[in-house]
Amino acid sequence: MNDPVKVLTIAGTDSGGGAGVQADIKTITALGGYGMSVVCALTAQNTVGVQAIYDVPLDFVEAQFDSVMTDIGADGAKTGMLASSAVVRVVAGKIREYKIERLVVDPVMVAKSGDPLLSEEGIKAVSEELIPLSSVVTPNIPEAEVLSGIKIEGVDSMKRAAEVIAGLGAENVVVKGGHLKGEAVDVLFNGVDFNLFPKERIATENTHGTGCTFSAAIATGLADGMDVSSAVKQAELYMDTAIRFSLDVGKGHGPTNHMAWFLREGEKYGVIDDLKRGAEVLVKKNIAPLIPEVQSNLGYALPYAVGHDHVAAFPARIIRAGGGVLVPLSPEFGASRHIANIILTAMKYDPGLRSAMNVCFGEDLIKRAKERGLVVVSFSRADEPEDVKETEGSSLAWGVSKVLSETGRTPDLIYDRGDVGKEPMIRVLGRNPEDVVGKVLGLLD
Repeated sequence: MNDPVKVLTIAGTDSGGGAGVQADIKTITALGGYGMSVVCALTAQNTVGVQAIYDVPLDFVEAQFDSVMTDIGADGAKTGMLASSAVVRVVAGKIREYKIERLVVDPVMVAKSGDPLLSEEGIKAVSEELIPLSSVVTPNIPEAEVLSGIKIEGVDSMKRAAEVIAGLGAENVVVKGGHLKGEAVDVLFNGVDFNLFPKERIATENTHGTGCTFSAAIATGLADGMDVSSAVKQAELYMDTAIRFSLDVGKGHGPTNHMAWFLREGEKYGVIDDLKRGAEVLVKKNIAPLIPEVQSNLGYALPYAVGHDHVAAFPARIIRAGGGVLVPLSPEFGASRHIANIILTAMKYDPGLRSAMNVCFGEDLIKRAKERGLVVVSFSRADEPEDVKETEGSSLAWGVSKVLSETGRTPDLIYDRGDVGKEPMIRVLGRNPEDVVGKVLGLLD
């Protein structure tokens, strides 16, 4: 077996589990690395604030470093909360001693709750001792203002601050724009060029530990051999998923979901395999009478899906052929925007509704479904807004959203009776392809 990518986090703990060493280890593991730690401070901390900090004795910080590096070693590392100038200097000394080259410095100064986590002397030590050793430094807006002395009000001032911080000795600087109003954008400066990473602002208060998580994700990418731009891009995608599916834990700023990325990526083989087995059953049972003029498709989304490329379906659809059913090609992710729109819309209301299939409409089929105890709901295309009609592929998402928002129910079937140029259709929803296929077979005589 190949040796795992080894990533060392040098930081403080978070007893609440959302930030610090705990967040780092979760992130490193979720991205396929082997996480190790040098604990520099212990905090009594939760989603509301930091109640107490206990500084780890300097000789014990050194002992942890020596234990890890003389035996296991590290392909990359990151620093987080270091609490004091003395700790910063010890950590910087050990990084130089063990020649750790892929280093991400997260200059943690203030907790999400507003509690200070680094003294003035500590900030000076980070600037002078630690940043010059870094491959990447990842300040947020307040931290970048302190390090650069520049008031940041937009992307232009973020760029100027990044240039000043690079002048402290950092090879690369990522100024994170989450604190800005309006569009959120991160700015990466490599000493010559700027690279902007605009991102959707997700409406959630659950952002505890985002800085720790982001820097750990970059460190893992670098340790795995990625260049800086690629490592930052992966970290951006990882963070979008972690924040989008954040956890409602505690009474304050809840944590991000460190495992959402892993759980989604880890399901890819199973999703494809389940679709293949579902299609085999449809062919064997010959569902030709249920296939509409536009043909059928069966889709299945990954958990925590957010885009069409997270939904697998059959590129050439499921078609009638010689009185039977034919599935010309194997399922692929991103193969059908139509079926993906149905599933992604349904998942917004019920994350468990990850699979769907379209079949032909018939009053007899609707009657049969109700007789079998299935929950059947409908919408009328006559109610469809003009702007939706004019946007290719948006009708199905509109219809599914309308039904689910108005009924508040989790249906098995959603149907419409069509419109001018629109074939009437039944959409069968379920937890997985086996669930959907079972409901579809129930519509046969």
